[in-house]
Amino acid sequence: MLKIGDFSKLSRISIRMLRHYDEIGLMTPRSTDHFTGYRYYSEDQLLKAARINSLKDMGFSLAAIGEMLKKYDDPRELAKFLEVRRVEVLEEMKESGQRLMLLDAAIQRLRKDDMAMNYSVALKTMPQRYVASVRESIPAYNQEGLLWKKLGEETHDINLQMSDPVYTLAVFHDHDFKDGDVDVEIQISVKGTYENTEHVVFKTVPKVEIASAVYKGSYDQITEVNLAVANWVRDNEYEFNGPMFCIYHVSPAQTQNPEELVTEVCYPVKKI
Repeated sequence: MLKIGDFSKLSRISIRMLRHYDEIGLMTPRSTDHFTGYRYYSEDQLLKAARINSLKDMGFSLAAIGEMLKKYDDPRELAKFLEVRRVEVLEEMKESGQRLMLLDAAIQRLRKDDMAMNYSVALKTMPQRYVASVRESIPAYNQEGLLWKKLGEETHDINLQMSDPVYTLAVFHDHDFKDGDVDVEIQISVKGTYENTEHVVFKTVPKVEIASAVYKGSYDQITEVNLAVANWVRDNEYEFNGPMFCIYHVSPAQTQNPEELVTEVCYPVKKI
């Protein structure tokens, strides 16, 4: 039998954590002296300790580890836990990669003092256009790709003819910012006429007067661009007149480098 201090050294688990494991029933001592309260562990418990350490290193919670230890001798059951955790880690990596790109983009902008917070707003007329569109509620704004995927799949065999110039954009129909179930419509301008599909609607969109600003780089600049547009609308005595939309001059479909993206933020307006 091993005293708790010796077991701690051999298992590489602190005494404090061993006591916590005992409290939650994850790993209890083989015996406890009722007079002194000393905890004693058996040598074969080192294997269980190693399994706990291994699962903790993979990012499993203590509650999950408790469940997994019950099935550790069943490889197929254990594999199910590991597969779920693998998917979670991949998603965490994706989110971390996105955060890293946003940090890099912010740092680069701050190093270019002459470009920081310098967005030029213009008043222009968006011409009438015939478009292929998909409008649905999606889980979040960054899930817009779901709509583009549907458009691509349902028009793959139609041989769409793009207009010249071609406008590729997303319209955000909600009256306010939402954390989920956002009402988004994507559009791409085409020439010719086509029959609607299950999700794709072909329609003519009327011309509209807009205040717009073009920026290059990642989408995390959007609030700063919106501020520039809002100030322009106020200073020039206009008011907002319809849902905001973004024209993608260089989109994620064309580059994986966020610094190469070129986006035009557009707000329909009218003179007060």
